[in-house]
Amino acid sequence: MKDLLEIRWHGRGGQGAKTAAQFLAEAALELGKYIQAFPEYGPERAGAPIRSYTRISDKPINIHSPVTNPDVVAVVDPTLLDTIDVTNGLGDDGILVVNTHEDVAAIRKKTNFKKGKVAVCNATKISLEILKIPMPNTPMLGALLKVRNIVPIENLENEVKKKFLKKIGQEKTDGNIKAIRRAHKEVKIG
Repeated sequence: MKDLLEIRWHGRGGQGAKTAAQFLAEAALELGKYIQAFPEYGPERAGAPIRSYTRISDKPINIHSPVTNPDVVAVVDPTLLDTIDVTNGLGDDGILVVNTHEDVAAIRKKTNFKKGKVAVCNATKISLEILKIPMPNTPMLGALLKVRNIVPIENLENEVKKKFLKKIGQEKTDGNIKAIRRAHKEVKIG
């Protein structure tokens, strides 16, 4: 990993983009990395577009602003592809990970992102089938870790257990971990 990895998350309020950004950062913290994870809200209501950011580094992070040139963009809500340029600032060698039922070619065409990696995973379907609710954030983490090995998946799973066990119980925590693993297997990269 280069000195600083920057990830921008696009979602809607209530879909867990902020939580996903934090889980990833805290899993990296457990490995001794320096981290930042924070949201940027528009109108503060459920369903409104939001951005969250994750920074991970081997060195102290002295940047205190939103991520404008991400290495990775994770799109939790695919409807945002029609209204926001999610690839803004994403370099030619960047990675775009999208929660969608569409294939890689369709997402490349829709976003006009031609050079970097594009990965697609139907995280909403996975969350509905496993968790019985449309909460695609944890499956998106599994997909992201398959595309870019940021932290070992076991570290992420441990972070989910640590944060969720008391809050939502064993069964739902295990469901989130199962969703992470399934997305890790099912993500398509092109």
